[in-house]
Amino acid sequence: MAATSKVLVIIALCLLPVLTYGDTCLAPQVKSQFYSTPEAVVSSETVLIAEFTVNCKNNLKNINLYADVGGRTIPATKTSEPNKYQISITDEHKKLPSGNYEIRIFDEEGFALLRKAQRSGESTDSLKPLFTLTLNHPGIWSGPIVQTEFVAAMSAIVVWWMAYTARAKLLA
Repeated sequence: MAATSKVLVIIALCLLPVLTYGDTCLAPQVKSQFYSTPEAVVSSETVLIAEFTVNCKNNLKNINLYADVGGRTIPATKTSEPNKYQISITDEHKKLPSGNYEIRIFDEEGFALLRKAQRSGESTDSLKPLFTLTLNHPGIWSGPIVQTEFVAAMSAIVVWWMAYTARAKLLA
């Protein structure tokens, strides 16, 4: 009886790494697309969107992923397509200036370590993400210096003035 329990414990200890290792995405291959708000005239906030597809070497599907962008943690939203995710960041135009934004993607295990480090006040730079995306935000265009409505109004005034002076010369 004691020998059987020892054998079961040894088998359990041998299977434990295999069972816990199955939830980690191995050698992820990532394809990504990015979008950022191009102009401030039609929007009140800057929006950065990263859409990416993850294919794991061990064929792991529909895993929960989380993003760390400048100290903000955001869950990655699963889309209707398999292994496709989306992350969106929204903030005021001044708080999201032009530049490159590093998006560190973590699985559940990495996210737990990230949250633990954040709670304890430790640096999260040493944590290794599952993969990293770099989003290039070229900045926002605030519009022309002179508004088109002003140009149209001034043009109408000039045309009216020219017609009025021409009429006055004909009548004189």
